[in-house]
Amino acid sequence: MKSVTLKQLGELLSAQVKGDENIEIFSVSTLELAQRGQLTFLANSKYRNQLEQTQASAVLLSEKDAESYQGNALVLRDPYVGFARVAQLLDTTPREADGIHPSAHIDPSAQLGEGVAIAANVVIGANVILGENVQIGAGTVIGQDTIIGSGTRLWANVTVYHDVHMGQDCLVHSGTVIGSDGFGYANERGQWVKIPQTGGVRIGDRVEIGAGATIDRGALAHTEIHDGVILDNQVQIAHNDIIGANTCIAGCTVVAGSVTIGKHCIIGGNCAISGHLSICDGVHISGSTNITNNVKEPGLLSSATVAMDNRTWRKNTVRFRQLDELFQRVKKIEKTMKTED
Repeated sequence: MKSVTLKQLGELLSAQVKGDENIEIFSVSTLELAQRGQLTFLANSKYRNQLEQTQASAVLLSEKDAESYQGNALVLRDPYVGFARVAQLLDTTPREADGIHPSAHIDPSAQLGEGVAIAANVVIGANVILGENVQIGAGTVIGQDTIIGSGTRLWANVTVYHDVHMGQDCLVHSGTVIGSDGFGYANERGQWVKIPQTGGVRIGDRVEIGAGATIDRGALAHTEIHDGVILDNQVQIAHNDIIGANTCIAGCTVVAGSVTIGKHCIIGGNCAISGHLSICDGVHISGSTNITNNVKEPGLLSSATVAMDNRTWRKNTVRFRQLDELFQRVKKIEKTMKTED
């Protein structure tokens, strides 16, 4: 089991140590559940009442919260970021693979970097290039002409189609499909004519893709996911989308084709973004919001209504249908009033 002293953590985080610097920390937990040997944090004032009762060996605190706390603490500007750093240090997640399993099928033309690990029943296609220390989980399929950068890890049962380029230090969770065909068809007298999707997918460095996500290949040009993007579980990215650096998209959000999303955007879960739109840098979108127009200014956008009892909702739905009629009546009244004036 990994362990680290409070002094060592203070040096790692550039934090002030308060209390016994020789206390050993083995893992992290919440304020409520933490026990001896564990480190916890306070980042939200509504949990402050749990601070005095916590059994943790030490707590990550802001300077303000540390003033009245009598226990062992690490004092730093952002306790939550500090918690993330410590959690990474003490992470016990197993490797996706060790060595190269004899059941893996690797095309003779594939190039494997030093330290590559490939689990059971993996299929590696022709002309694939895997960088150093890449880990490929069991049952994963990597299509021909795909490049995966050094340090990238794919969990079990990921499917990567042909002509996908993925950068360094990425993480792809189970069930994800990268490079499937975009939804491209022409209609000829009621019959759908498939348009071959001949673009690829280009993914930058340090991208994390959640379980069950789908990223379609481009119709002609590539679909692009830039550096530092994080996609939650079951996110859909359609063909020719461009997702800017360090943007975050939460679970079950759907992005239609040919959308450009800027840098440092945060998009909540269950959103729907219509095709051929552009969203500028720094936009925040609340969960369950529908975006149907270009977004040209940073800020917070919301459209979902809050939950209410069914009877009230049914009444409001009827009133919503009457909005246009009410609008026309108001216009008529305003016109009449202006005429009388």
